[in-house]
Order: sequence, then structure tokens, then C-alpha cells
Amino acid sequence: MADLFSMKSPLMIRFPDGNKRIMAEYFEHPEGLLFFDVFWNQSDDSAIHLVKGGYKGEGPWKIGDAVINVLGCHGTDPELATLFSEWQMYLQMSADAYPADEEIKQLAISKGAVG
Repeated sequence: MADLFSMKSPLMIRFPDGNKRIMAEYFEHPEGLLFFDVFWNQSDDSAIHLVKGGYKGEGPWKIGDAVINVLGCHGTDPELATLFSEWQMYLQMSADAYPADEEIKQLAISKGAVG
């Protein structure tokens, strides 16, 4: 597979406690990975997460104790698939309300992401 940070497919992250999230936006960070949940732009900073740890793999990937997969691979998760569909619909219907790529990148940099 490809380098995590060059992926264009939707990705999910699974934590050791079983918690799973869709990564709407994600960035390299000196301490690991910075990612934004879906609908992050309608929330506060609690929708932006820093996962600390070393990065390895070619898909699935690992950052610290978390595992990242392409959404839908290795056993479909109906709950996340539904949430992702809702996210895609929101993006299509609210394209003007969603921040531009450069704004998103600047927000990530302000949170410590590698520019």
C-alpha cells in the first residue's frame, strides 16, 4: 500500500480500548498524528486529536497503540460506514460552509502539525 500521509481513501483509526473514529482530515505531527473527526468544523477542539507514537506500516498503519485502516477494509463496520455516508452528504450539501484546504492546513499547523 501507500504512505499514510499520501492516502486519499477514507481512513478509520481504532484505539486499544476499541474506540473507532473516521479521520476526516489528518496530518503528520512531530509527536505522531493529528486528526480531525468528521463534522469537526461544527464542533469545538474536542474533535481534533493528537495520537502520540511512532508511525509504521504500509496499510494497515500503526501510530503508537492505534491502528489505521482504509474504511471498509478487513470487515465492514456498518456504524462507521453510515457515519461516513452522512459526512459525504454533508460535504456535498454544504461545500461552501466547509473550510478551504489552506484554512484546514493552517488550523492543523496551529495545533503543531508539520507544515
